[in-house]
Amino acid sequence: MEKQKLPNGTAVLILGILSIITCCCYGVGLILGIIAFVLAKKDIALYAANPELYSNYKNVNTGKILAIIGIVLSAIYLLFVIWMIATFGYENMQNPALMQEKMRELMGQ
Repeated sequence: MEKQKLPNGTAVLILGILSIITCCCYGVGLILGIIAFVLAKKDIALYAANPELYSNYKNVNTGKILAIIGIVLSAIYLLFVIWMIATFGYENMQNPALMQEKMRELMGQ
């Protein structure tokens, strides 16, 4: 019997890669990473039930790892942006001269 591919194997891999690429796009990487992780979890459960039927488990596993990395990077970036807005204010972040002045104040100069 010929082995078939897991249904979301390629999608998980592509979404995992895109989650890392878009980690600095204000939450897009986080969304893509979560979708990839959920799809990978479903495919891993399907593979665990009948491992002899499927052939592209490595793609799903790699995509899952990339999705986790993308989720972590996106979460760190979002927390950093929230901290910047809370510390400097949105208006100050729009003006480079005010931002430099606030940075100097923060550094104690």
